[in-house]
Amino acid sequence: MRLRLALVAGLLALAQCRPAVPPPRRYLVEIRQMAFVPEVLTVAPGDTVVWVNRDFLPHTSTADAPGGWDTTPLLEGKTGQLVAGAPGEMSYHCQFHPTMVGRVIVVQGK
Repeated sequence: MRLRLALVAGLLALAQCRPAVPPPRRYLVEIRQMAFVPEVLTVAPGDTVVWVNRDFLPHTSTADAPGGWDTTPLLEGKTGQLVAGAPGEMSYHCQFHPTMVGRVIVVQGK
């Protein structure tokens, strides 16, 4: 019985020593007045970025880097999303309106 109690106490102490990992967060980027708002967003790996189109024109969120994400055309009120991966910076644009640009910065431990 004492051994079992000592084992349980040891496991509880070990669990308290580990830093808590925050749950993934969800971030909103609005597409409005021909711009991504906010234009720059800092997130952690595993967080979700959601783009919502508030304009009457269709827009996309398309990674500048080859092989990156593309939300496909988002009509007014529609959304697209990305789950952030490894740390780094990712620039993106709207395929229909190349002057619309944004950036997602993924940092560990945000």
